[in-house]
Amino acid sequence: MKRTDTIIIGGGQAGLAMSRCLTEEGIDHAVLERGRVAERWRSERWDSLRLLSPKWHTRLPGFRYQGADRDGFMTMPELISYLERYAKSFSAPVEEETTVLGVERAERGYRVRTDQGDWQAPNVVVATGHCDVPFVPKVAAGMPSHLHQVVPSHYKNADDLPNGGVLVVGASASGIQLAQEIHRSGRPVTLAVGRHTRIPRRYRGRDIAWWLEASGILHERAERAFDLESARRQPSLQLVGTPDHRTIDLGVLQEEGVRLAGRFESTDGTRVGFAGDLGRNMDAAERKLDRLLERIDAFIDETRMSACEPDRRQPIVAADAPTELNLQDAGISTVLWATGYRRRYPWLNVPVLNIRGEIIHDAGVTPAAGIYALGLNFQRTRKSSFIDGVGNDARVVAAHISQRFSRSSIAA
Repeated sequence: MKRTDTIIIGGGQAGLAMSRCLTEEGIDHAVLERGRVAERWRSERWDSLRLLSPKWHTRLPGFRYQGADRDGFMTMPELISYLERYAKSFSAPVEEETTVLGVERAERGYRVRTDQGDWQAPNVVVATGHCDVPFVPKVAAGMPSHLHQVVPSHYKNADDLPNGGVLVVGASASGIQLAQEIHRSGRPVTLAVGRHTRIPRRYRGRDIAWWLEASGILHERAERAFDLESARRQPSLQLVGTPDHRTIDLGVLQEEGVRLAGRFESTDGTRVGFAGDLGRNMDAAERKLDRLLERIDAFIDETRMSACEPDRRQPIVAADAPTELNLQDAGISTVLWATGYRRRYPWLNVPVLNIRGEIIHDAGVTPAAGIYALGLNFQRTRKSSFIDGVGNDARVVAAHISQRFSRSSIAA
């Protein structure tokens, strides 16, 4: 059995940031990755995907983007190369092709069982991230067997889909990107829209990420959230990173010919039903957007910052939305479930999960001494699950681990 001070589970941006911070603290550790560094970015993302935040915003502890086109958006090959360079920059001790099978208490900390042998360590950091397992609602089981069903992590490009129309369920970042891409391939698309967060790509002359960063919105702390659990379940921002920096929202999709419907509600195997809530969902998103832009405007006024005049934008008006659709008559051959992600820890045999299967933690520190989490949505701040946000959280967890060792030394 191999021994070390800390085991990090996951070799993406969260695991690598954690490794860098532990290296700075002088704490021996190993990063266990089921595939290669940045495996999810390699194998579970579609071909045309770009990061939603600009290259300048892609920062990790001791490392930041140094190339050209700092306001552009990384492609997946660019991001994978970036994370590989990051791992090499401090010789991250990554054990690739190592799948964790179980984590359980042991005499001196925890035993981590893998398909490449067992490890023992007093500390374990779960850094498998927020986007873990695609969530598909139970109603999907009622869909006809001949219908092709796919989730974003298994979608590569529109050419891989059967001929015919596509029903995209979910209108957050993934849903709107894929609805547009598939529609532009020549396939008719219906987009089922639930709760969503509308946001412009650029505002008052700058990328929205710049305003969210400068105004402090991304730095807002979890303990100040009115309803933290609700905040952690908020849908992802309707943002798309494209070379032309264009905003893509429901209005744009509707103008291009994508048919909008309300929240997906039911199916009898022949027809699908939608809630009559499209207008309400769009109005709610509009109100949230108004509040956000008002905060940015107030920040500009308070700091007397130079900025363009507020952009004029028109509220999105929904066309008549269907409440029912006959799949055969509509020519739909594919359903793409862009309905978010859930976290699954079947290998974590330590009592740190709540009734929904989520890790219980306070800023990444769980109730079980020596078990930590990293990369979760709103873990400490609003940007905790972003590449740019995971570094600060990793420093906090690394400091806690270091203090734990110091306390153990004093006790000894």
